[in-house]
Amino acid sequence: MLQWTSVLGMLLSLGTPALAAELWELPPVNYADTPASDPLAELAAGLAKGTRSAEGDTPLERLRFVLRLLEVPPESQILVFSKTSKQNALIHPGHPRAIYFNENAYVGYVPSGMIEAIVHDPLLGVIFYQIDPGDGLRPPVIQRDCSDCLACHGTARTEAVPGLLVRSVFPDASGQPLLPLGSFLTTQRSPLPERWGGYYVTGRSSLPHLGNRTFLDSAERPPAVAAPARPTLADTIDTTRYLRSTSDIVALMVLEHQCALHNQFTAAAMQYRRLHWLQQALNPQADPAVGAAGQHADHAALGIVDALLFKDEASLGDEGIDGDPAFQDAFTARFPKTPTGHSLADFNLSDRLFKLRCSFMIYSKAFAALPERVKTAAFARLHEALQGTAIAPQLKPQERARIDEILRATVPGYATAGG
Repeated sequence: MLQWTSVLGMLLSLGTPALAAELWELPPVNYADTPASDPLAELAAGLAKGTRSAEGDTPLERLRFVLRLLEVPPESQILVFSKTSKQNALIHPGHPRAIYFNENAYVGYVPSGMIEAIVHDPLLGVIFYQIDPGDGLRPPVIQRDCSDCLACHGTARTEAVPGLLVRSVFPDASGQPLLPLGSFLTTQRSPLPERWGGYYVTGRSSLPHLGNRTFLDSAERPPAVAAPARPTLADTIDTTRYLRSTSDIVALMVLEHQCALHNQFTAAAMQYRRLHWLQQALNPQADPAVGAAGQHADHAALGIVDALLFKDEASLGDEGIDGDPAFQDAFTARFPKTPTGHSLADFNLSDRLFKLRCSFMIYSKAFAALPERVKTAAFARLHEALQGTAIAPQLKPQERARIDEILRATVPGYATAGG
């Protein structure tokens, strides 16, 4: 028994390369061999059987169709001109890649190229797709990718599971990253002067950043510079080839926050299920809630709650940021409000991103799909954090009380988990 306990203890450290490379292909997940059950998988099956059809004839119309299917708002558009995609041959500063997202799905699009999608699956975490949009004579062709995408989207940068990452690079005039200058993995903790290299950024930032620029090869890393407010990209690219003329700064910050949390949810669920499966294989009568699987759930809850409560959120500067009201309206409309009108999705944009520092990602399908033991541990940790200052000193008493009120009214299971 001691020997098996040691093995389970080792398995809790699933960030090592040898284990990380194989985790999602091991039972009970069996990532590549398990059929997906997300909306794109259902559409692909329907197209193959002739029971479903695609809407629209042009690539942009097909893009809109995919966004409607996944409930992704076009207002979330972000434009990336660095060559950091499978479609690098098509991408350059005059011809960027668009990204659209909600809390459950991510869609990429390059004019004259493919539509890419990453969609949440309740068992498998995130699923990667490449979509040939077709045209008026050809239906779209949807292919799931279980290998190529994971070269970048299945590493230590994504919590050692299939996941998301946002990188800031130093692109040259063609969009090629200048690798000797390095890059930054961007999360909510990243200082703004490290962000958005290789991205277009519309809106206003009171802090300098790396967006909207190309760089020359040099021995020293260039500094961020102050950027003038920019409402549109109509003077820079042919915006008629996209759904919007913006690459919104607020959308960028929301994306960076949620990608890291999405990875944490996926890793917590996948690792717990693996440990649970191993314990049951050894002893079907054992209670996994109190063994290594339960210990993992409690440990994962610590990081999840820190991220949910915006621990170490980067400063927005003395005058904050401003972005496109259309994105803000589309975003906040997706999430519930209390009877008194309070919501976790209301923006601040002055000294922090949101008015209340508890993430909207608690409403995501990825959080809902957490194993019950993991979710219960996260709820318990949240209750503890909102009752005092030891866990989340960044929250003021009134803010903690408001967050607790909203969670009790809008998140199933939260109230009963902590009393």
